[in-house]
Amino acid sequence: MTSASTSSKHFDIAVVGGGIGGVVLAIGLLHNHIPVTLYESAHAFGEIGAGVSFGPNATWAMRLIDPAIEEAFHRVATRNSWESKKDLWFTFRYGQDKHDGSKQVGDVITDLESPPVGQCATHRAHFLDQMIKLLPEGVSRFSKRLEEIEDNGNYVTLHFHDGSTAKHSAVVGCDGIKSRTRQIVLGKENPVSHPQYTHSYAYRGLIPMDEAVQLLGEEQASNSQQYLGYDGHLLTLPIEKGRTMNVVAFRTKFDHEWKDDRWVVPMNKEDMYHDFDSWGDSVKKILSMMQKPDVWALFHHLPAPTYYKGHVCLLGDAAHASTPHCGAGAGMAIEDASVLSNILAKVTDVSDIENAFRAYDEVRRPRSQRLVSCSRETGKLYDFELEETQDDSESLKKSLGARFQWIWEEDIERHVSGAIERFEQLRGDRDDKI
Repeated sequence: MTSASTSSKHFDIAVVGGGIGGVVLAIGLLHNHIPVTLYESAHAFGEIGAGVSFGPNATWAMRLIDPAIEEAFHRVATRNSWESKKDLWFTFRYGQDKHDGSKQVGDVITDLESPPVGQCATHRAHFLDQMIKLLPEGVSRFSKRLEEIEDNGNYVTLHFHDGSTAKHSAVVGCDGIKSRTRQIVLGKENPVSHPQYTHSYAYRGLIPMDEAVQLLGEEQASNSQQYLGYDGHLLTLPIEKGRTMNVVAFRTKFDHEWKDDRWVVPMNKEDMYHDFDSWGDSVKKILSMMQKPDVWALFHHLPAPTYYKGHVCLLGDAAHASTPHCGAGAGMAIEDASVLSNILAKVTDVSDIENAFRAYDEVRRPRSQRLVSCSRETGKLYDFELEETQDDSESLKKSLGARFQWIWEEDIERHVSGAIERFEQLRGDRDDKI
């Protein structure tokens, strides 16, 4: 458990949101002996969502925050079953016959590796359950839904739906894609404050691994696969230590609008079968065997001009919610937490906090917003909608081979050091003016 020992810091941080990003940040702040209080709107910790995977950049960031986080992840994570596939991210295949007939369903486009972790996934709730064990008692407050924040320059006052208030030196909003903190920072009437529908949705479900092996064979069932097609794609990967195959089938319709206030709704199987009626038999059989299926609308954020205002800052999906096509959204939140907790460790006075947030914003905003645009473009590539690749196997292979290195191969330690250097520069500039 992370220590909650008395700190010499003369400031404290409020974290709003008890999902992965908020809990990881709280652990990082405590690891650096920074007093923190975590506010969660629900009555207990819990993650909305199914599987989550992390690349080598994210596991490196976990290690920099607190090695116990990476250890917690690997306790519940599942990798590809075959030893020869441990570094494999996905095998990409055709999910439909090419229109010109030169490729058939199941033909391999490329095997894409992301060493040393490959495809490494878990259920969001299982990872969160492990991490909250690292939080000491007394850090978390539940049933605290944020309404407003007053920032007087030296401290912030948080106002909650239950009528209570809390005063802290600064606040970090980790309250997800529907973030109230984002609205406060950017303005409620600002279009970039609110998530935008991407005209894509996904069917999610599970298949017992023994049934999946009977259907697909052991290689395809127990190692991660993506089946690409026209205006859609489908991925499968092992979860629950190989006992279950997770299935996510994406469909894009540019004339489609999501009209339900709920973003996750029960699935009508006939709608799903209609969406994939031109796909290959193996894909149709996967869809027919899905258990506990539902439909998820895919939203993302337009780029924010800033991730902070005064003593209020944004992290994770509250700052840069993206579609899942790069498999890196949660990893970006881990990177955010690594950078921000290490910058705040260098703060010695409340007057330093705004420069800490500015340094974080300058370093993190370009990289994290690049993910939002890259993920959107990658979804188009998977759906044969990208002009430069379309359905051509060699073009797809070339683009996939070069597309994710900037995410996976980032030197996270150098990234954090650069952010700290920028903070020190900003603090020095301020001192020179005093």
